[in-house]
Amino acid sequence: MLLLPVPAAAKGGGGFPADFMWGVGVSGFQHEGHYPDSNWKRFLAQRKDKDPYRNSVDFRHRYPKDLRRAASLGVDVFRTSVEWARIEPERGKTDWREVRYYDDLVARMVAHGMRPMLTLSHFVHPAWVHEQGAWKNERTVEDWLDFAEFVVRRYAEHDVLWVTFNEASYYILDEVRNRALKPSEAPLMSSRLVEAHRRAYDMIHRIDDDAMVTTNVAYSTVLNPLFDRALLTEVPDKLDYLGLDYYLSMSATNLTVLRIFSGEYWAVEAEPDGLYHVLHDYHRRFPDLPIYIIENGAGTDNGKPQADGYQRSHSIRDHAYWIHRAIQDGIDVIGYNHWSLLDGYEWGSYRPRFGLYTVDVETDPSLTRRPTEAVATYRELIRRNGLPAGYVPVKPPARCSLPALLATCKALPATPPYPG
Repeated sequence: MLLLPVPAAAKGGGGFPADFMWGVGVSGFQHEGHYPDSNWKRFLAQRKDKDPYRNSVDFRHRYPKDLRRAASLGVDVFRTSVEWARIEPERGKTDWREVRYYDDLVARMVAHGMRPMLTLSHFVHPAWVHEQGAWKNERTVEDWLDFAEFVVRRYAEHDVLWVTFNEASYYILDEVRNRALKPSEAPLMSSRLVEAHRRAYDMIHRIDDDAMVTTNVAYSTVLNPLFDRALLTEVPDKLDYLGLDYYLSMSATNLTVLRIFSGEYWAVEAEPDGLYHVLHDYHRRFPDLPIYIIENGAGTDNGKPQADGYQRSHSIRDHAYWIHRAIQDGIDVIGYNHWSLLDGYEWGSYRPRFGLYTVDVETDPSLTRRPTEAVATYRELIRRNGLPAGYVPVKPPARCSLPALLATCKALPATPPYPG
């Protein structure tokens, strides 16, 4: 389907670089629904403690209107995953109906003035790959590279921002937790992901020499030196930018981060200033790589207000404040994606809500998209290309923040009013 391009809205001069990219995202398994057989469909069949998948928020059939919602925010980038299980449900068999779906999805992104950010692996692989041992089997590297090359050749002309593997450390951890992988086999899966990424990077650049390729890493407090080794630290020469996911941090006065172990993401107290320290840490370790914040968001408990009154709008503005501070310090931060456009299936539960548009899968058969207060907030942030003059973060800096322990135990970072 041929769609005429829609000119992108002109950005204001609100302090961020003129070419800074604002984005929003979804992922295949979490939002598309009607999902084919896969490792995660198998996992959920065995896990009676998880919410039934149903058809999530049915992005698969409602994407035209959802893309218009994203475009109405003024975003420059739309991130999603191209799902291997959809395109190749059986070895060597291409499902052309699903290929046409992705063709139209990408075409509509471009027509709406949004640059595609396409993830080639977001925790999920086809059932036939699961049955052959997934990443324990060296054949999976070749199989995935064949799929990746098919996708890259099809969409490279659209100036795609490529992400090979989403949060490799959590991909490995999920395979262990779901008993598809023994803990002792985790290093083997890591080595296979490293090989696959390195070869994919070279393949993408053979097809498009100017391509931008990364893998995104989840910041996970004290575990990050270990988590980064799953893929990131093994491929710095095969990255064009560094993809960072930031949701939470830990400080001496805030131990609520431990609530993630019970799945209560909404109970973790936000520390937006932690992102500032994390950006400095990654810049120090990878000084030549620009940084794109591929995921950042705030979860709520089934859409209920936070007990302390801290809203998603507060979170968006506070994180933007600290990103701007990092840019002022000379760190090359090139973009930010809010996670996510819509509530979705959070790997076993519909209870954590991250969407700018909320969708109540369990009680609303119509899957109505209802805007949260943060829709207007994010739209205004993008329109201004920054915050209003005089803005001061709602959430004060944390004392003894782990990403900058010594410095923040001695003194808290100053929060002067935003220059506007």
